[in-house]
Amino acid sequence: MHNFLKAGLLAAGIAIAFIFSWEMIVRSKGYPISYDDGGPLWSYHRARVYEPADKATVFIGSSRIKYDLDIPTWKSLTGEDAVMLAIEGNSPLPVLENLANDNKFRGKLIVDVTEILFFSFSPYNNEEPRKNIKYFKDITPAQRAGFYLNHFLESKFVFLDKEVLSLNAFMNDWHIKDRPGVFRPPDFPWQFGRVSFDRQDHMTDSFVADTNLQNQVKGIWAFLRSISTEKPPQGPVLDSIFQVVKINTDKIRARGGTVLFVRTPSSGGFWMGEQMGFPRTAYWDRLLAVTQVPGIHFADYPAIDHFQCPEFSHLSPRDAIVFTKEFVRILQSEKGWSFANPSH
Repeated sequence: MHNFLKAGLLAAGIAIAFIFSWEMIVRSKGYPISYDDGGPLWSYHRARVYEPADKATVFIGSSRIKYDLDIPTWKSLTGEDAVMLAIEGNSPLPVLENLANDNKFRGKLIVDVTEILFFSFSPYNNEEPRKNIKYFKDITPAQRAGFYLNHFLESKFVFLDKEVLSLNAFMNDWHIKDRPGVFRPPDFPWQFGRVSFDRQDHMTDSFVADTNLQNQVKGIWAFLRSISTEKPPQGPVLDSIFQVVKINTDKIRARGGTVLFVRTPSSGGFWMGEQMGFPRTAYWDRLLAVTQVPGIHFADYPAIDHFQCPEFSHLSPRDAIVFTKEFVRILQSEKGWSFANPSH
């Protein structure tokens, strides 16, 4: 028995030494804490939408609002929480529908419009929101308890970063040639997106300073455009999207909720392509006209129309702070929004 105890203590000591050594190594390489942004974290924040309307605003959309809204700045200026439910690379319409059909949600909702994803019926662009919604509906007590345990560990240890430092992440870096008919999404540099517990995405300082990393992401955008076969919707298909959005926004507003659309900044080749593929009059302007929901388009405001996104599509952390300050100002001065405890 004594020998078994010694062996067990030795094994535990070796395991602990290995864990802390690995943690020291990844920290020395510059990896910061980042959270697994899957169904459990999304569901935790989905449950927060029932805060009173004067305590929180819910944000849905794609990746841009996750980068462009600086949540600490939002909280300091408004005195309110920002409940982030946007999902990278996906349409917000499934989440909009989910909130519209939830009679308990009567709060403030801001919908980020990235046209190529917002105006899309592609299953690929709707898959993750549907998975997250299902997880939220079906979550078990064991899963909920596991989430809180994972949160505690993730907040302490960098090496638990599933996206970058897991075995699957390392295997993805092997770049083995795909089989015919198999598509593997391109690998973004880890410096491009780190995730806070509030589900805010941010670029690292090294990404903002490194044009090679920025060009790598620009190349990914170009590759994704080259393989896309989905055309901007027109005619009856586009009409049906507008009607779906109108039905869902009407439901929320009929219960006393507030809805607003925002077109966050893009620049360079991305912005040029978006203007050609999704002319403003046919998409953004008509969206506001059909739904009768107010909107804020970055191009209409000199204070936020000049940003140069490092990789054409998302703001740097410094610019996100500026954008958030101006966004709050516009909401108050031009859209009639009031906040619980504004600091200015």
